[in-house]
Amino acid sequence: MFRKIVNLFKNRKNWVRQILVAGLAGGVSWFVGDLLIEDGGVVAAIVCTLSIRISLHKSMREGFGQIVGTAVGAGIALFTVSVFNFGFIAVATTIIFCAVIARALHLGEVASVNVPVTALIVIGPGISQSTAVHRLGSTLIGAAIAILFSYFSHPNTPVGRAQIQIRNVSTKAAALLAEMSEGVAAGYTQKDAGSWLARARLLVEEVPAIRAQSVEARSHARWFPTAEKDEAEDIYIEGIAAEHTLVQVRMIARTLFDSAVEGGIADSTQKQIAVALSAASYAISAHVEIPDDINDDSSSPTDDAREAGSVLAGTLIEDGDDVDQDQIVRGLSIVANIGRIADSLDQNSPAITDVITPDEPAKDRVLKLSPMQQTSTIRNKIRKFFRKYF
Repeated sequence: MFRKIVNLFKNRKNWVRQILVAGLAGGVSWFVGDLLIEDGGVVAAIVCTLSIRISLHKSMREGFGQIVGTAVGAGIALFTVSVFNFGFIAVATTIIFCAVIARALHLGEVASVNVPVTALIVIGPGISQSTAVHRLGSTLIGAAIAILFSYFSHPNTPVGRAQIQIRNVSTKAAALLAEMSEGVAAGYTQKDAGSWLARARLLVEEVPAIRAQSVEARSHARWFPTAEKDEAEDIYIEGIAAEHTLVQVRMIARTLFDSAVEGGIADSTQKQIAVALSAASYAISAHVEIPDDINDDSSSPTDDAREAGSVLAGTLIEDGDDVDQDQIVRGLSIVANIGRIADSLDQNSPAITDVITPDEPAKDRVLKLSPMQQTSTIRNKIRKFFRKYF
């Protein structure tokens, strides 16, 4: 039993490191906050705990969101209490005003939550201008210490974390395709296909995490001089390619499931489909592992996957008179999926290189709209107003 408990922590070294760093950062925040500001330790520790993340870049964003939320919330709290005095109306109007102001400033999810919370924290001990200033100072201390300690929170850089995520999902995708290939060759059931489809859906659900980590790696490279910008851009494109690959794997699983529902795959194409899926699986594995002898002058694993797809397409066309038309369409769909996987691995598809992939969602930013955008919008509205009425 003792060994099992030890292994629970031993097998989660990164998590143990993160909670130890977070606990130490919270304790230091409380000590420094109480030392520099009267009764400022608790707020500093709270803000530090809320702000610290697994990377310096993320902690800076969270810390900035805490500071923006504290400044706005403290200002609203001062205003409502000075107008209504402390009581039921002051608390209710503070929460309402905080929501309205957060919406008007286009604050992101983090800052929007911090605004009413900070306002209520400021109101709690009895509001005054000095109290608001103390809370804001404590917030600055907590955010600064969170940013400092986050540097030690994770052993890998944002690029390294993105590489690990992409490698993990790619390995799972290759294993799933290999299992599909064996199942098709041996004859699979609807239950087998349902299991493949469920696993493929779970793989696609990891796409948002990969995209967020790739975006963080690119943003980190823009702001930190020690980061390699070219490496971050490469891993960003690699993340997009992995996303396209996972989507195609899910489509193949869905096609096999539909074929099982309609009676299964024709015997004449069973072998070619299994070979094509095996070639696609090997291409993904080779792309992840990148051994020195994986390519030669004549062909590459992605070329072999395309060739296997072409052979499958030829077989489907030759047997067009003997095979159900829907089965032919599904088979050609698998051929197209394998071709897209190969193009994604080679990163030569215009869908990857020429189409701009949306950046992180607006809700994940501290400010959904930058101050420059907001200022420009307000200026245009003022101009239209004066042109219309003056």
